[in-house]
Amino acid sequence: MVSCRGGSSPESPSSSSFSLILSLSTTNILNINEETTLSWSVEGNSNDVVCVASGDWGGAKYTNGSININTSNFGQYTYTLICSKGSLISSKSIDLYVSGLSEEIDFVSPESVGLDFQQLSDAFNYAMTDGNYTQSVIVVKDGKYVSEEYRGIKPSEKAVITSEGITSSYDTRDQFSLTTSWSTAKSFTSIIIGIAIDNGFIESIDTSASAYIYEWENDDRSKITIRNLLDMRSGLVPMCGQAGISDLFICTEPAGSGGALIWADNQLKSCIDRPLAQTGVSQPWFYSSIYTEDSFLYSNCDTNVLGEIIFRATGKNIKTYGDEVLFSKIGMDAFWWRDNSSGGQLNGNYLAYCCIDSTPIDFIKFGQLILNNGIWGRERIISEEYIQSVKNIIIDSKVEGGRFSYGLQFWTIRPTFHEDSVWYPSQNSLYATQGFDGQYIVIDFDNNMIIGRNSLYQPLLDLSPQRKMKLSTEGNNYTASLPSGSGLTIDSQFNLQRFLYEIKKAISN
Repeated sequence: MVSCRGGSSPESPSSSSFSLILSLSTTNILNINEETTLSWSVEGNSNDVVCVASGDWGGAKYTNGSININTSNFGQYTYTLICSKGSLISSKSIDLYVSGLSEEIDFVSPESVGLDFQQLSDAFNYAMTDGNYTQSVIVVKDGKYVSEEYRGIKPSEKAVITSEGITSSYDTRDQFSLTTSWSTAKSFTSIIIGIAIDNGFIESIDTSASAYIYEWENDDRSKITIRNLLDMRSGLVPMCGQAGISDLFICTEPAGSGGALIWADNQLKSCIDRPLAQTGVSQPWFYSSIYTEDSFLYSNCDTNVLGEIIFRATGKNIKTYGDEVLFSKIGMDAFWWRDNSSGGQLNGNYLAYCCIDSTPIDFIKFGQLILNNGIWGRERIISEEYIQSVKNIIIDSKVEGGRFSYGLQFWTIRPTFHEDSVWYPSQNSLYATQGFDGQYIVIDFDNNMIIGRNSLYQPLLDLSPQRKMKLSTEGNNYTASLPSGSGLTIDSQFNLQRFLYEIKKAISN
């Protein structure tokens, strides 16, 4: 039982005073489709006291009473009791959190959550078009599974990979087939950082990273905060890799994907050892002419360092700690890749910047956790304060004059002009995780909706069954997504904004 008490007006005499009790029959965190009872009563001199309990279910004028609350829709609700006796007024509120997305994969009709069946089908048909290399798409609305679709490789796609010498099979895929995250993993790293803060292992995102990366504590890198790393504004030079070279080096040109670290056996050491970039001058790896200290620069190394901060702060690598505080909580089976170094976090450094293998539905669960403001089932997994910080990237971390935002390892989706002369989405309205080759978890707070899309995927484990990344002439251990992750010279035709716009048209006005 959760109880909240309110007192009398301070100027009321004790003989006329009264106090309120407002309680729930269970905890204030519920699963979707559960019911709870809100009860209220007045203690003390309760003669002539009139109470009004208000909430989404309406009000009731009783001194003592109760009402059942239906939790068929997820979200946060506030219920308030206001009691009066003559000129005396006292009130008390209680918050109720309803967690969406049941563990049971029970789909509802699109119409039941305000989506048009045909429009939604059109969106899915677009996503699954031959040439888009899509493996899965899922839509969840109001905490309920609405639609899912899976497929293996289609004829023209297979002709392309065959012509380019790729013999791996991508033929059959279903809801149990693994997909990969690529940089969607960065958002997982962020949430695990937030949980480590909640658990007292890290003071705050404003803490100097040098509190854990001691290699930085005696030079100018000590001014770099954990938030700077989360926001990709560390000021450190970007690192790149290249086939045939086992070590990373400072990028010599803009690295749009964050720097190809995949070629190095140890993908962490150079990320820690790199220097601050000189500011106020032109840099070959920076898109604009002059690099300034607070510039946004997407860098895989920044996230890799965050993984090491988790390791040094908690004493556990990001996978082990993540299993304890996140994956096991939401029922997600996560297979996280490591680099090919020895020692480190556990016979290889976990790649905090990329490469979690899981099922599409398990990735959707992560998005739902964010949409639930950090609650899963009847448990708070991460603080509401950290989720609010993620939401605030549209204020704190705008890029390109506000066209989109990047902060705390999350994106917002850039607006795009569509054929019917509509810009969609509006600036900074949709949040997302984004990964190479089109791995997306899109979070639509306004419409209580999660949209997931993953490209065709197969883990290559030629050298060992362990997910330790190694590219060599003897074979490969690698995250072989299609098309670009497998080295195809043709790009996917899939366009996220078009897909999202088709889904938007399915939402009933």
